[in-house]
Amino acid sequence: MPVSTVSIAVGQWFTTGEGVRWWFDSGSFALDFAYTGQIGGLRTDEQLHAPDDLTRWLHERFPMPVGAARSRDLFDAVALRDAISRMAVAASQGEAVRAADVDLVNLYAATPDIPPSLLGGTRQAGRSVQTVAQALSTIARDAVDLFGPANAERIRCCSSGDCEVVYLDTSRAASRRWCSMQRCGNRAKVRAHRARKAGRVAA
Repeated sequence: MPVSTVSIAVGQWFTTGEGVRWWFDSGSFALDFAYTGQIGGLRTDEQLHAPDDLTRWLHERFPMPVGAARSRDLFDAVALRDAISRMAVAASQGEAVRAADVDLVNLYAATPDIPPSLLGGTRQAGRSVQTVAQALSTIARDAVDLFGPANAERIRCCSSGDCEVVYLDTSRAASRRWCSMQRCGNRAKVRAHRARKAGRVAA
């Protein structure tokens, strides 16, 4: 059960070095946030260079208004993101996560997050614009769910030998193998087809 009750879409588009655009469903909003920096070999460029970059990312992802980020918010966001990234990579490799990273996620998760709300009312309850700190708390609470016991065996690396992309397997049978069928899954199918074809020719 997700820790945060705010509904946020998961997944994002990436572009390979060859210019091919593909959809990556990380399975977790906290993991989506982790991919604003380097994690698991997929992204090497930093997306959060300035407070405006953080503001833009939050505005694109949250369905409710979030205020403009300041320098302190950017510092906090990068610290939280990097902790989530390290924990995800460790979990995908079956290694213990660092206690300092757990403490950091817990610290942000303990602060007020963005509250859920129903449409159709006649009065504004709470803030009309949420703070960046509340948004980071919402991300941290999603990370608490991500690294909880229910997902202990579901944080994985892509099965392709040359890919280290980390994702949360949310499939019912826990059978997801690839970062994306458009990317590594398709490559694996092509390799398997060529291998079968070569085997038939050799026979």
